[in-house]
Amino acid sequence: MTEASTIKHVASPLASQTLLDGSLTRPVAGVRPIRLLPWLQVVKIGGRSIMDKGATAILPIVEEIRKVLPEHRLLILTGAGVRARHLYGVGLDLGLPVGSLAPLAASEAGQNGHILASLLAPEGVSYIEHPTIASQLAIHLTATRAVVGSAFPPYHHHEFTGSRLPVHRADTGAFLLADALGAAGLTIVEDVDGVYTADPNGAEGSKAELIAETSYAELAKANGPATLPFDRALVEVMATARHIERVQVVNGLVPGRLTAALRGEHVGTLVHTAARQG
Repeated sequence: MTEASTIKHVASPLASQTLLDGSLTRPVAGVRPIRLLPWLQVVKIGGRSIMDKGATAILPIVEEIRKVLPEHRLLILTGAGVRARHLYGVGLDLGLPVGSLAPLAASEAGQNGHILASLLAPEGVSYIEHPTIASQLAIHLTATRAVVGSAFPPYHHHEFTGSRLPVHRADTGAFLLADALGAAGLTIVEDVDGVYTADPNGAEGSKAELIAETSYAELAKANGPATLPFDRALVEVMATARHIERVQVVNGLVPGRLTAALRGEHVGTLVHTAARQG
């Protein structure tokens, strides 16, 4: 018996072919992935908009989360605040590459997460790191109703060209994670009622009008809002969403808005993604 006849082969159109060939991967890539955690609600808490405001903003949010825990299982993700801007400034002065700036900002988002988890500790909530979220989130949420993590994507030391600052920050990271897990929804908690035609806190604030419902495509247009209450890169990743069909941006400084959003009510701005139903 020759050596060739003893080798076992697996029949596959991908065998000995490059995965960069779209004609080979399209039949598989076009299939909607299985939702890993379809019962999960992801909540992203703004760093600069909520956490930096201190007790007056944080404690009411904590109390609201505490009351909704019996209704939902939550992955609460925190963003970075003003301290991340200081980190960026020092890093840029030192000439650090963008890939080294990303984990610095992510560490500040993690600090905010530890603060939030500590306040929710009596309810059995704890902070977990990205590797645990990736591999053990399901078992944690079987033991407790919520966990807290950093909203920054774990692109540590990865270089994205064209920018001196990391383009994928907390809002983008929260969306990527929610979509990868096949979560039931994503709510972004900020200090404004949603997306406006202009910055409501800027010079044109008196003329700013709330946009109750829009889409990633509308926001991506050149004549779309000049400022957004979330990362501009989030609009780009919404174009390739597989599960999350819409994201709601709500005002976390208004009591009850987060609770209503988690219950499916329209209380902020709904942004529709490219994900399809079915």
